[in-house]
Amino acid sequence: MSGQDVDKAAIAAAARLLEQGSLVALPTETVYGLGADAENPAAVARIYAAKGRPMDHPVIVHIAPGAGLDHWATDIPHEARELAEAFWPGPLTMILKRAAHIPDAVSGGQDTVGIRCPSHPVAIALLQEFKGGRGGIAAPSANKFGNVSPTTAQHVRDEFGADGTIAAILDGGQSQVGIESTIVDLSRLATHGPVLLRPGHISADAIAAVIDSVPAAPDAAAPRASGTLESHYAPHTPVAMQDGAELLDTLKQLQTAGRKVALIHYSEFPQAHAEARLPSSPEGFAHALYAALRAMDQAGADVILVEAPPRSEEWLGVNDRLRRAAHGSSGIVHGLLNHDAPA
Repeated sequence: MSGQDVDKAAIAAAARLLEQGSLVALPTETVYGLGADAENPAAVARIYAAKGRPMDHPVIVHIAPGAGLDHWATDIPHEARELAEAFWPGPLTMILKRAAHIPDAVSGGQDTVGIRCPSHPVAIALLQEFKGGRGGIAAPSANKFGNVSPTTAQHVRDEFGADGTIAAILDGGQSQVGIESTIVDLSRLATHGPVLLRPGHISADAIAAVIDSVPAAPDAAAPRASGTLESHYAPHTPVAMQDGAELLDTLKQLQTAGRKVALIHYSEFPQAHAEARLPSSPEGFAHALYAALRAMDQAGADVILVEAPPRSEEWLGVNDRLRRAAHGSSGIVHGLLNHDAPA
């Protein structure tokens, strides 16, 4: 199965594997997920083990179109149903109070659960087949914890190899959105209102247009959520993000110092050791970003320089991912220019 075709036999086989407690990688419109039966704690534990994921870092439960929220959550506010009506299937995850029978494993031990309905046709077909459309698939990104998320089936293979960790990989082509879903916390509406835990393709303004309330920034008591650690989405090669003029100067200095630079940009720049020029629109940049980070990571460079995108609202999700990818690498350029060994 390739592209966005739906191979019914492959879908049926993958659903059976999930029902048996195995792991299945599946495409979504955001990134590829590493899926397990969300109501099977042993299966969910296999996700954590395969990824090397901390047990207190929750995963997102994916459900089929039309599947009821009430099975997964309790005290569901009307705002959640309004957002589901507006944006599902699609790249929006809602944090709600977890129903008592839902395993702790999916929530990292919290009393909340993250739920979304993906729009990729292969993911939808799998969710409709799995447990007759009544099951949920816990599916964080199909990569080792903290690494760049996969946006193709080959990325998943590159990440895990053929060691048998994953029972099946469904190939749905390259993910259309390319960065993870927006996450909004609706579990504390009475005291905190909606809270934007992770920006993504669906903006805070788009959410506010539906529920008439602008999501606030995360507070200290906000639930833990997927992909919100300071260092995340990072390749093995250090990443530095700079604005255009500074980036040009840094590139020239590093080249003069004999350093190998991999460059991700959307403006005109001199040739680097390796480079990826991405579209200048936020949608196009997001779609290509993770594939570019993975390619530049394989280029044998000392550093990956990234041209900082604009800081406007529509670029918030991309800037969030790049900031986390570059976290802890702030001194790498200085070190390289001063002939320190690359980190």
